[in-house]
Amino acid sequence: MSQSVALLFTPDGQSLPDSVRAWLESRRVPTRRFSDADEVMQVALRGRPRLVLVDARQHPVAALKMCRRLKQDSFTGIVPVMLATRDDDASFAAAFDAGADEVLREGIGAHEVTLRLDAMLRRSDRDTFVHPSTRLPGTIEIELEMTRRIERGVPFAVCYADLDHFKEYNDRYSYYDGDRVIRILSRILHDNVKGLCGEAGFVGHIGGDDFLFIIPLEQVNATCGTIVEVFDTLIPYQYSEQDRRAGYYFGKDRRGQLHKVPLMTLSIGVVTNERRVFTHAGQVSELATEMKSYAKTQHGSVFSVDRRGDGPAGELPGGNQRSATSGDTQ
Repeated sequence: MSQSVALLFTPDGQSLPDSVRAWLESRRVPTRRFSDADEVMQVALRGRPRLVLVDARQHPVAALKMCRRLKQDSFTGIVPVMLATRDDDASFAAAFDAGADEVLREGIGAHEVTLRLDAMLRRSDRDTFVHPSTRLPGTIEIELEMTRRIERGVPFAVCYADLDHFKEYNDRYSYYDGDRVIRILSRILHDNVKGLCGEAGFVGHIGGDDFLFIIPLEQVNATCGTIVEVFDTLIPYQYSEQDRRAGYYFGKDRRGQLHKVPLMTLSIGVVTNERRVFTHAGQVSELATEMKSYAKTQHGSVFSVDRRGDGPAGELPGGNQRSATSGDTQ
């Protein structure tokens, strides 16, 4: 089911207020009507809807129970739910207690309905477009930001950051320690990008230990260099003293063989529009991934900048490349 669909739950089959129906039509949101709560849950669980509208005016007990069911499930809990209630304080409070994201009393004006519902969807998008552990923008916002920069035609650099030896760290320590490392890296990236680039800097979390940040072209060396330096200063303290002093530990590979595992390092692949003309975000993402993979072949924490231009593709460093692709390190 498309995420743009709105589910209407009306226990008695009553129509929603005219102002709500007018808002749905003006926003071109298709709707599906239900009077059975189990059907609503089944549909919501199969494909996350854009929002759920619940009529609590005539049968508030069933409506409030429906709202609680949606909000208690981890998958449907992020779907914005609006309750239409009677015009009294008790009903109003009960709706919010049940977990409703917005409550519309009977008699509310059409203009206020529009403002409230639009705001509800904006809040929902803001919350669902960020990564839950770092609160950084996720892949949807990352793509939108790249598209905005391409359309504006300003000089920019897209930097794809990835941890090296992170899986081995999780295996030796714990997922709890690994999650702490992810949060530390997110703070390093955010604080340095925003500190050096201000509002011109953007930091997003792709997922896991993959991050992407976008900065002005002229800030590449200063920003990436500082990030690498701060990372190498802080990350050793996420290990035991024994591992930190040795600079490595023994871990098992996929075949169960012991081998030396170095401390985590950070690889950053950088793509710019200095010598290229991009038309869509997919081009940038593909090249950034390519440069990140190249950076991971280098020793230690590094950032590698793509110096190639448009035209016949040159090989990456390590081959007989045409236009030079530089590997810059701290």
